[in-house]
This record gives sequence, structure tokens and C-alpha cells, in this order.
Amino acid sequence: MVDSVAYEMQVRLLVALFTLSCCAGAQTTHPEPIAVVEVGGADSWNLSGGSSTGGDLAVEFTPMENWLEMEIGTTPVFAPHTVEWDTDVLFKKPWTLSKKAELMVGVGPEWVHTRQFRIAKDSVAGEFALDFMYWPGAGHRFGWFVEPAYDYVFGYRHERSISVSWGLLIAIP
Repeated sequence: MVDSVAYEMQVRLLVALFTLSCCAGAQTTHPEPIAVVEVGGADSWNLSGGSSTGGDLAVEFTPMENWLEMEIGTTPVFAPHTVEWDTDVLFKKPWTLSKKAELMVGVGPEWVHTRQFRIAKDSVAGEFALDFMYWPGAGHRFGWFVEPAYDYVFGYRHERSISVSWGLLIAIP
């Protein structure tokens, strides 16, 4: 009787250890981070002439896995006598290309604040962007991104521009 109880306890212990090891293995594959921070640089070319350079800072999170990612970001760009702050909210559809590469197509509204020759103006714009992400490590903790975009300002002159942002991805677990 004692042998059967000991045997049953051993079987239960093995089943519990096996179950825990399976669950632990499943959790370490690629847990979805709470958010991804994008930090980098940006270049912008106005299609009617002129270019500017600056930085890029954005936070991205996933409301619906494999269907929707949202990015909220700002890009200050500088040109002679001009400073422009582009702040956007992009709704992106993600595609996983491989274990290390992702592609997202996004669209959304943008607020453009321009200060040129001490005159400030605000405009509403629309943005279309492609976002390529590369995660070199297995844990998807740090990576690189390149994001070309097209902007259309609905304001006075209906300005159009093409920009490229690039930089470092930092996953927030």
C-alpha cells in the first residue's frame, strides 16, 4: 500500500514538472512586450522644395495581436530659420516576415506645428507609413527600424513631403 502511494506521488510530481516545463518554455519564446519605444533620427523632403533633419521618438503598443498596432510619436525637424514638430498617431497592420523581421503598413492623423521666421502655424495632416523592424536577438529586446512615410498637410498650401525615420527599438516587457 505504501509503495502504491509513493508511486502515485512520483507520477503526479513528474506530471506537474512536465506541465510546468512546457508552460515555462511557451512563455520564453517571444512574449509580447507591453510597448516598444522607437528612438532615432529623421530626414524629411518637402515635395515643393526644401529638406530638414531631426530626431524621432515614438511608442508603439498592440491592442489586437496580429491585427492592429498603434504608434504615437513626435518628430522635430530643423531647417534654416524653420523648426517643425510632427506629432502623429498611426494605426498599423503588422506582418511577421521571419523570426527576426516584421513589416507594418500604417495610416493616421498628424498634427504639424511649424515655426518659420518667428511665425508659428498649426496644421492637420494625414500620414501613410511603412515600418520595417529587425530584431537581431532571440529575445526581441532590442532591434532596429526604418520607416519611410508620406505626409499630406490639409492646411493652407496642401504641402506634401516624404520622410524617413530610423533608429533603435527598445521593447518594454
